[in-house]
Amino acid sequence: MKNKLLALGLGGSILAALCCFTPVLPIVLTALGLTGLLGVLYNDAVLLPMLAGFLILTGYALWQKM
Repeated sequence: MKNKLLALGLGGSILAALCCFTPVLPIVLTALGLTGLLGVLYNDAVLLPMLAGFLILTGYALWQKM
């Protein structure tokens, strides 16, 4: 269970960081035909708390592993 939490935390952190700091999210949403969601999802009010949550989850999983 601890390894799954760590994998989820790391994967989510990497994905959220990529979407926050690079134009990966607009490219993926355009490829999927979901450009209407760009105004909602490509917003710092959504991506930064998601990044913080995944970083907290990663920290918790590492703390539990000790």
